[in-house]
Amino acid sequence: MGDSDTVQQAVGFLLGLTDEDTAERIRARIGLPRGAENAAAVQRRLNRAWTWPPAPASVVLWILEQDDPALNAVVWRFVGNDLGLRRALARGVPFGPGRTAPLPTRSVHERQEPDIPESYVRHGLVGALRRANSMPSARAAASMVLTRGDWKTVGAAHDERALPGYARWALSVRPDCPPALRARFGSHPKFTHRLRQAGVLDGPAAYATGHGPASRVLEVLSLGHVMFPARVREAEDALRPLVRDHLGGREEAWAVLAQLIGTFHGTAPELVVTAGAIA
Repeated sequence: MGDSDTVQQAVGFLLGLTDEDTAERIRARIGLPRGAENAAAVQRRLNRAWTWPPAPASVVLWILEQDDPALNAVVWRFVGNDLGLRRALARGVPFGPGRTAPLPTRSVHERQEPDIPESYVRHGLVGALRRANSMPSARAAASMVLTRGDWKTVGAAHDERALPGYARWALSVRPDCPPALRARFGSHPKFTHRLRQAGVLDGPAAYATGHGPASRVLEVLSLGHVMFPARVREAEDALRPLVRDHLGGREEAWAVLAQLIGTFHGTAPELVVTAGAIA
């Protein structure tokens, strides 16, 4: 996306955290388009999401939780080298809470499903995890975990006898690893550092307040009502007090923010506070 598009979407997301009268006045002051996007404009932005840099793994999970085949096609490229997620998508495995019925896979062809070496299949899920003695072998074994039932099997096996460290690492950095199971796998500082590197987040509020650059984060959040509507409110609630306290209805503060945002490398809270202080 072009810089102007990014700025418009990012500033527009923050303006959505104010009241309508304030938002309209600020839009007129800084020259942003008025009014809500129509369905065609939203679809164009979804299509352009294919050109985004990869988002943190947990953002992808929030999208997958919508169990929308069209969205799954959009985020297919974002699952990267996570063979487990790629296999789950190709098989139509649901991710949303309480959903069990398989999803249509018309937009994600089954022939794209990564293969698993026969030796791993022969040993079975738990057997393959227990035999993992390197990260490549652990990732291959972890990619066999697809459904909630598989995760329950893994948890029961770990409770019976702790899984090897490589296996726990490979499973933990999967964004769909149940948080309670991930907590049982370990809490060492090195462990939590690996989770941060993998883009495994505590929730949308952590993404909104702790990641940067601000323009990129806010651009992703601006599509939250379409891509992960069940979770985007957490991000909004985390940023709304900052917007109220540091920007409010001050036109100059919003104008400074619009000027800064394209080159600002810090987080969204840092951007909001800086713009308010300069103004």
